[in-house]
Amino acid sequence: QVPLVESGGGLVQVGGSLRLSCAASGRTFSSYIMAWFRRAPGKEREFVASISLTDEDTYYADSVKGRFTISRDNAKNTVYLQMKILEPEDTALYYCAARPWIYGSRNYYTRRTDFGSWGQGTQVTVSS
Repeated sequence: QVPLVESGGGLVQVGGSLRLSCAASGRTFSSYIMAWFRRAPGKEREFVASISLTDEDTYYADSVKGRFTISRDNAKNTVYLQMKILEPEDTALYYCAARPWIYGSRNYYTRRTDFGSWGQGTQVTVSS
């Protein structure tokens, strides 16, 4: 497992933007597939976005496609989630997740059970 710490959450108005960051500890960050999930009040944790070892492959939930962008900086051991045109439905606790990549496996994953390392989450609240 790899320790993960999210930051960047906050209160924003509808249509606004936020950028979340997730910092990982250790020297093997570049060998982990990274992802963002979120849990809205009263709902299950759901997939938001996933990124391969480099920026080559990204995958998004339909609900955020075109508005959110996942990226990573392996030199800084950090993955980002740029969120634009935020909607009240985006209000949730956002989690960063990591999965070690194994040669020959896929470049992205979308299920909670695919990831073994999780951060504590950062709250995003979108007000109307």
